[in-house]
Amino acid sequence: MSEILNRSLTEHADAMRRGEYSARELTALYLKQIERTDGKLSAYLTVCSEQALAAADRSDARRAAGRSLGVLDGIPFAAKDNICTKGIPTTCASRMLEGYCPPYDATVIERLSARGAVLLGKTNMDEFAMGSTGENSAFGVTHNPIDPARVAGGSSGGSAAAVAAKQAVFTLGTDTGGSIRQPSAFCGVVGIKPTYGRVSRYGLVAYASSLDQIGPITRTVADNATVLSAIAGYDDRDATADARGSEVFLPNGYEDVKGLKIGIVRQLSEEGISCEVRRAILESAERFRRMGATVKEMSLPSLKDASAAYYVIASAEASSNLARFDGIRYGHRAEDADTLAELYRRSRTEGFGDEVKRRILLGTFVLSEGYADDYYRRAMQLRRAIRAELERAYDEVDLLLMPSAVTVAYRIGEAVRLTDRYRDDLCGVVANLAGLPSISIPCGADENGLPIGLQLMGRAFDERTLYRAAYAYEREDKER
Repeated sequence: MSEILNRSLTEHADAMRRGEYSARELTALYLKQIERTDGKLSAYLTVCSEQALAAADRSDARRAAGRSLGVLDGIPFAAKDNICTKGIPTTCASRMLEGYCPPYDATVIERLSARGAVLLGKTNMDEFAMGSTGENSAFGVTHNPIDPARVAGGSSGGSAAAVAAKQAVFTLGTDTGGSIRQPSAFCGVVGIKPTYGRVSRYGLVAYASSLDQIGPITRTVADNATVLSAIAGYDDRDATADARGSEVFLPNGYEDVKGLKIGIVRQLSEEGISCEVRRAILESAERFRRMGATVKEMSLPSLKDASAAYYVIASAEASSNLARFDGIRYGHRAEDADTLAELYRRSRTEGFGDEVKRRILLGTFVLSEGYADDYYRRAMQLRRAIRAELERAYDEVDLLLMPSAVTVAYRIGEAVRLTDRYRDDLCGVVANLAGLPSISIPCGADENGLPIGLQLMGRAFDERTLYRAAYAYEREDKER
């Protein structure tokens, strides 16, 4: 069993084409792995075994009739629990939406289903995607498969843990400020935040609409490119979807980094970073140099304000987006309330967790009369300044290199220093504020075997160069 679960997406597709095993047998194998391991990990909130096996049977019937839908046909995957799935619970790991089953699929689910991919279930997350450890779920903490005493990261911790624990071939996560890349680093897998507008957000329960983006988490770079190629593309149901979204990103097997210019971001690669992470990042930069890339250090002074701008903007948008969950239009409804005001107050108090409440309160404050100019509008000015500085940086380089997180995975319940979390946020939020694509790939481990992640950030709609560099790095790593 372990040998089959170790295979990549392409290897599974080839094996099913040869008749080595069927989609039903492969799906049953992953369902068994979930049953065997998830009691200790809590990577899943919902497992839909019957629907998955039925979808696998349809895949086998198509293959037997010579009508296979391609490389994803029969491949088992899972989706973060803030991505709508028709008839399957979508709770955002919150009591507010406990038991909610959407009447429709998100666009990304439609596109994967149209290619025959098999949905195994929905993965755990920080409530409404607010958090960076996976500890803020209303239904239990997600544990890191590498060391279950540590967090899997957040908010897409369940999605990253499921891939690392071989509970799915690939998963979908969402990234508002590093929420795909940081847990991918903590769990030793590959995760990408695509360019804003590359992937439709239709059917994604919004946290911060100008920052949220759906992306794949996989075990290899080639698998990641395959999945992004399937879910990317224009969608007229999403006003923010870009017409340039559709593209095939799969590396051709001969990728190298010769001629690429890579900048190491000084502000994200020095102060506040653990010794192990700094060493791994510098070694990775040197490896790119040996592989033929030009590597130079760059200073981007405006990034020091990125976390402050992010929290103001994200909280403001969360305050607006989550206003609909009031016990009347959507969400948990308190019982026996005597007045409308009491119904609102009790429904939201009972339905939301502490972290969500904090961000709603902060967002309401920064949008309030007398404070919007001082906070929200200033944050938007900082956002524009960060975008402009990054555009100037890409006149000199093709990619920017930085850590995915400043430390390895924290221990569950550990009182992590605010400065460490601030630096982690800074590593993640820049790409979201600027709407740029960014990928996290494994680049080693600390002395305890805990994974370290390397982050590459590129120009808007230039995921192809990200995959080129990441694929070359991964291939060279395997050949060492």
